[in-house]
Amino acid sequence: MATSTLPGGLIAFGPDANCTLALCPLEASLLQYRPSLPASITFISVFGLSLLVHTAQGIRSKSWGFMSCMISGCIFEVIGYIGRIIINDNPFDFGGFLIQIICITVAPVFFCSAIYVLLSQVINLLDRSISRCDPRLFYWIFIPCDIVSLVLQATGGALSCIASTKADIDVGVDISLAGLIFQVVTLTIFFFLFADYMILCWRLGPREKLTRRLLFFLLFLSLSVLFILIRCVYRIVELHEGYFSELFREEVPFIVLESGIMSIGVICLNIGHPSLAFGRRGSKKMELDPTDSGDSAYELTNRLAVSAALAVAEEQDT
Repeated sequence: MATSTLPGGLIAFGPDANCTLALCPLEASLLQYRPSLPASITFISVFGLSLLVHTAQGIRSKSWGFMSCMISGCIFEVIGYIGRIIINDNPFDFGGFLIQIICITVAPVFFCSAIYVLLSQVINLLDRSISRCDPRLFYWIFIPCDIVSLVLQATGGALSCIASTKADIDVGVDISLAGLIFQVVTLTIFFFLFADYMILCWRLGPREKLTRRLLFFLLFLSLSVLFILIRCVYRIVELHEGYFSELFREEVPFIVLESGIMSIGVICLNIGHPSLAFGRRGSKKMELDPTDSGDSAYELTNRLAVSAALAVAEEQDT
């Protein structure tokens, strides 16, 4: 197990950690700071409110798959910031650290899954004939990539916390880093394919279908993708030198480039909800059309994500 032992048999980090602020200096903790309580409460409120709004929007538009992914991501975010509240109370609490490092790291994977399927729906809505590939390929390529990213990030986060040496911790961090890099590459490719199709649609497709509501939806969808990309790049830089780097122990960049950016990204998907583009009928068709496997792709992501989370929990217990 990964531990940090101090004189007197005190353990600062790991499953057997017995340090408290009364016994050990704050500098002995892994983060070397107490996460801001007001910030954690604020972001719990933001993601919790977004969750409720996405639930209401999803029920109203019957966009079950999109809703389930957004709810799952928001739940992971809320749980992650609860972990930071636990660390605020005791910076040496191993469970709190494990909760926040895994949940906050993997939550955006669900948002990406929600976004990926939307491109195929936009293509079906506008003009399939000008697309460079079958719209169904977008979710049968990007959703599996998202799952790979999820597994790598969750596994790396768990391994880095239960490792027995610094070298083993670095292995776990490297696995998480690989997952983040893979996510950035996947999201970047998606963004370029999305932009490519919209350019083709503007030049060759039916412009009359590009209504104000659809353009409004596409604007906020693009902003959400951009914000998630910025966040992922920050996390890559943060983890590049591992848990012992100065950037990992800086809270302000975390609040701005993780918490703040992701909050805005999720809210963008509230403001530019797909029901603006597809309406109730479009959202329902998106889920139930037998020629469209979007819902099964969403479901696959959620099921595998839950399985990964359970596996991590079992690994911690052992």
